[in-house]
Amino acid sequence: MSDAVQPTAAEVRAAAEAVKTALDRHLAAVERRSGEDDPAVYEAFNELAAAAEVYDELLYDRYDEVTPFEIPGAEDSLPPYTGPEEPNALSVLIRRDYSVAEPQRLLAHAQRIEAADDDIGDDTAASGTVHGALGILFGEFEADEIASRHKEFGLEEGDSTLWVTAADEPADPGEWLEAPFEQIDAQRVVCRFDVSAVFDDEIDDVDDETEDVEDEPEPEDETDELELDADLDEDEDLEPLDADR
Repeated sequence: MSDAVQPTAAEVRAAAEAVKTALDRHLAAVERRSGEDDPAVYEAFNELAAAAEVYDELLYDRYDEVTPFEIPGAEDSLPPYTGPEEPNALSVLIRRDYSVAEPQRLLAHAQRIEAADDDIGDDTAASGTVHGALGILFGEFEADEIASRHKEFGLEEGDSTLWVTAADEPADPGEWLEAPFEQIDAQRVVCRFDVSAVFDDEIDDVDDETEDVEDEPEPEDETDELELDADLDEDEDLEPLDADR
């Protein structure tokens, strides 16, 4: 970063003071909390996270230093649930990411689907391109089946998430189809399930640390060595056998 856009020392100091103030407010909110899901604590947490992030960025830009801690952002957690206690409707929002690991395998599957469909003519075949093959594949199979057979189709799994949200009444037909994920109320999320390679990497790191600890070699049995030496000494004192006896 050039000197012209670097933050001043005063700006870094102000950001540090903002962290101190947010820390005091967070502690006060925790001390006054009215329950496990107190909105005041949640709001103070987000303010502290935002202040810490600003300070960390300015500190790095000005002094090329970082803070020794990491505060998760507001997007990493859900706010307290404020939806109906007895929901009359629910929505399940799912996102699954894939990478096309084997394009030829994907194209081969799409071509077989096309060949078995009498309604598709040669002039309208879409299986010759990856995006066309994906359209055929997802048009033929349910998303859950593709998830369970992704390797067979030449796909590789990425991150995935599933959110269950509660509603007072079912949505009107066609109401949200144009923008299915834009009107999510985080305070109506009943539960959420995430799958990510990040979690696998954390487990692998722990396993690697465990494997690095080598077993101490067992001490050699000195008693056995002494007995062996004694046997050798006795053998040296023996006279050789006379073959003529």
